[in-house]
Amino acid sequence: MTGGADRPERPAWLTVRAPSGGKVGEVTGALERHGLRTVCREARCPNVGECWGGGTATVILMGRVCTRGCAFCSVATGTPDPPDPTEPDRVAAAAAELGWRHVVLTSVTRDDLIDGGAGHFASTVRALRLGVPAATVELLVPDFGGSAEALERVVCAPPDILAHNIETVPRLYPTVRRGADYGRSLALFRRAADMAPALALKSGIMVGLGETTREVVAVFRDLYEAGCRLLTVGQYLPPSRDHLPAAEYVPPGSFESLGDAARTIGFGNVLSGPLIRSSSRSG
Repeated sequence: MTGGADRPERPAWLTVRAPSGGKVGEVTGALERHGLRTVCREARCPNVGECWGGGTATVILMGRVCTRGCAFCSVATGTPDPPDPTEPDRVAAAAAELGWRHVVLTSVTRDDLIDGGAGHFASTVRALRLGVPAATVELLVPDFGGSAEALERVVCAPPDILAHNIETVPRLYPTVRRGADYGRSLALFRRAADMAPALALKSGIMVGLGETTREVVAVFRDLYEAGCRLLTVGQYLPPSRDHLPAAEYVPPGSFESLGDAARTIGFGNVLSGPLIRSSSRSG
């Protein structure tokens, strides 16, 4: 990882065929009927066919508008509408119809809400427990503005996995994660580990934004010390030419080395590769 300033050419190993037909068509239809959105589509995830075909998906809760403006994200920024109280039941109905075995729930960041949307996350978990009791539930949450009360509301829902993406190294936060705070994100893991020691905690980081290998490994150590034990490492892919460009495209061999470094630190479950995303192979 060199952090070069020029816009690099996207390499062949990042080219995937767009999924269509079969299970993808079935999932698309069900999501439309229930009025739901997924990260799989909104974030142009390259693994949508694999995840949808494997009986899982990542549903975005609480609207289309985020109150922050991360430079890597394709979600619109502005003033969002209030959360739809019917959404938890619609998520559960879609999961039951599609026979999802593992459901990942995430959201736009809702700094406009007193609890940051924690209550809506908890309501959706409860709806899933009633509608698809055999499914496991993973929550990929924002930082809730550092509120311990909001985090406790989510932890007590309870999910099977609680995830929060660290995204990048602390030096790049002012550019990549405007409005976020590295220390606040680490504190979320420490608090969650104290609240529910048996709860599986997970995080994800992107590379190719200009970080160094030493910085990435230091983040691994920080996450592990904060109680995180599940980790994903993937290549940053700009959603469009209007977004923050990739500083470089990290070769597959470097991802193998990063995965080995994380396992040496103690992470029990690591996925590291160019096309890995935070919800890859979640089930």
